[in-house]
Formats: sequence, structure tokens, C-alpha cells
Amino acid sequence: MDTQINLADKAMGKAQRKLVPFIVLMYIFAFLDRSNIGFAKEAFQLSTGISEAAFALGAGIFFIGYAVFEVPSNILMHKFGARLWLSRIMITWGLVSAGFALVTNEFQFLVLRVLLGIAEAGFMPAIVYYFTLWFMEERRSSIMGLFWMGPPLAFIFGSPISGLLLDMHGFLGHEGWQWMFAIEGLLAAVSGVFAFRYLIDEPKKAKWLTDEEKIALKEALDKENSKKSFEKVGALSVLFNPKVLYLALICFIIQVCNYGLNFYLPTHVAGLLGAKVGTMVGLVSAIPWIFALVATIYLPRLSDKTGMRGSLAAVIIALSGIGYFVSSTSFPILGIAALSIVAIGNLACQPIFWTLPSRILTGIGAASGIAFINSMGNLGGFVAPNLRVWAETVFQSSNAGLYAMGISGFIAAILLFLTIPMKMGNNLKEKN
Repeated sequence: MDTQINLADKAMGKAQRKLVPFIVLMYIFAFLDRSNIGFAKEAFQLSTGISEAAFALGAGIFFIGYAVFEVPSNILMHKFGARLWLSRIMITWGLVSAGFALVTNEFQFLVLRVLLGIAEAGFMPAIVYYFTLWFMEERRSSIMGLFWMGPPLAFIFGSPISGLLLDMHGFLGHEGWQWMFAIEGLLAAVSGVFAFRYLIDEPKKAKWLTDEEKIALKEALDKENSKKSFEKVGALSVLFNPKVLYLALICFIIQVCNYGLNFYLPTHVAGLLGAKVGTMVGLVSAIPWIFALVATIYLPRLSDKTGMRGSLAAVIIALSGIGYFVSSTSFPILGIAALSIVAIGNLACQPIFWTLPSRILTGIGAASGIAFINSMGNLGGFVAPNLRVWAETVFQSSNAGLYAMGISGFIAAILLFLTIPMKMGNNLKEKN
């Protein structure tokens, strides 16, 4: 028995070293291409004449296409395999993202934002499902923590790079924002080609695992799954499951809180520093994500160690709400510190949250259920920028948008706390 456990641990260790770094790189490109519009905002609007309302609509409308095609995309992934489907996702979204370099008006901008959402649909839930095929639950939060290093790394390295590309204004007759979209988008497309050659659909196809390791890992995963009271749902019936709907609501509120920062961080930092968005703002904008990176490594491990899921995620996202309120200050150092707390709260709670769906769903139900939760959650990315603009317009205050985002963090925390007594199956009982 101990030998089988050791072989399974060894197999998961190999999978972590072989697969996770490349998957993190994929997520870096995904998040960079999704949110780099925030860096291009001022120069992009000035060049194309896109209004503030149209920009907010475009920033959020990405998630409409994403939400509509999320479940079908993940069902197709389950049919064709992760390697082919994730490669397809990366190539198409990279090419669409590069196409933003050619935008000249609001209509083109909105169409491409919708197409970008359609192209990327299924990526994140496909990864969540993919990890269930390789890692036992006791390691899954830590693995998700490594995966969620992608967003902070995208901002840590992507923020200065995006700033430098914006400073290429006039090079070879093109504007800086055009260089930014073209280069960052094409990098994602090239990575998609490598993904097809590098990723492996399931352990039994991994040449770098011994036959004994493959058998031990399969037996360990099968044994773990046999002990869980999974919801008996199919690809479509899962969409009406009350527990799945509740998790989708939580994910939605979390993403409202999350994207209230992602799309506006560069301009917020620029306001605190009294500077325009460029290299300096890009470097300072990376600071909150450095702290978020450390948090996404440490806090999910704490979750695995203690067994705390909903309660720990609730505390973390509540910190984000506090950070939003404090970030309304006019003092640069305090403002950057508050934004760092927001980044920590937004990012570190998510790998812990994403352990919840896989504890009640399996098989095709997991593929479609996780996709549904993520698609509904990502509608928060549509709501967030428009909610900020609405709040600022109605209350005639730039701080009103920050307060609205902060309140969303508090609401998410309450809903997460309620998952503790909620009857979500014996396998969802927490140890805290």
C-alpha cells in the first residue's frame, strides 16, 4: 500500500514539473491578452476616438462571448482532448488579440472584443478539469495556486513590457499600442503551436511516467473518487443543479471584484503618481502583483494543509473589499499598498475557490459544470467596468466606483462563508 502511494506521489510530482510550468505560461499569455487593453486605454482612445462608455462596454463585452461559448467549448474539449483543444484556443485568441492593432473605430473594437471572448472560451475551466485527471484533491489547491501565478506574473512582467511597447510610439510608422497588441497576441498564437506538441491528455499517455506510476496514479484517483458523493448530473442537467448555481453566483461576485482592478489598475496608478501610462507606471503597476504572486503560492498551500476552503477564501476576498476602500486615498504609498491588498485578495482566493466544484462533480458533469460556473463568473468581468462607470456617473465621484468594487468583495465573502454549513455533499465538509 505504501509503495502504491509513493508511486502515485512520484507520478504527480513528475506531472507538476512537466506540465504545470508550461500551463502557467499559457495562462500568463491568456491574462495578458485579456487585460492589456487597460494599458492601451488612454493612447488607444486618443488615437481611435473611442468614448469612455464604449471602452467600458468593450472591456466587459469580452465576457459575453466567453460566457455563451464556455460550456460548448468544454464539452468539445472533453471529446477531442485537452491537448488539441487548448492548442486551438491559444492560437485563435492570439490571432484575434493581434488584430486589435488594426482597430480604427468603436465598431471594430467591440466586434474584436466579442471574438476574443469566443476564442478564449473554455480555457480556464479546461485547465481546472485537466488537473482533476492528474492530481489528487489533497494537492489540487496547491497546484491551482501555481496555476494562478499566471495573472500576477502577467502583470509583473507584462506591465513593464506593455509599458515599453507603448513607448515604441512612432517606430516604423506605427503607434505604441499597435505594437503592444501585435507582439503580445502573436506570442500567444505561437505558444498554442507548442502546446499541441507538449501537453498530454491523460496519465496513461505520458511517456515520462513508468507503467507502475501510471497504474498507481490511476488507482489512487479512482479510489479517491469512489469515496466521494458526487452529484449525478450530465452535461446539460448540471446547469440546473442548485449547488452549481450557488457556486456560479459566488464566482460571478468574485469576478466583479477582480476585474474592477484589472482593467483600471494602470490608470489608477497613473492618477496616484500624477503621470501618464508608460514605462514608469508599468513598473509601479507590477508592485501589487508581486505581493499577489507570493500570496497565490502560500495561501492555497495553507488551504491544503488545514482543509479550510470556503472560510479561508472568504477572509481573503474580504481583504480585497477593504483594500478598495483604502485605495481611494490621495497618498501614493498608501494607495499602492491598498491596491496590493486588493490584488492579493482577488487572486489568492480563486485557486482555493476552484477546489469546490471538483469536490462535487466528476466526468462530463465536471467538464460542463466547471465551464458553466466559470462562464457565469466571467459575466462579472462584463459587469465590473460598467458598474464602475455607472457608480462614478450617478454619484459624481471617481471613488464611487472603487466603493462599488469593495462592496462586491464583502458580498463574495459572505457567500463563501455560507458554503460551510451548506449541504454540498459529505466530500465538501471542511476541517475547520
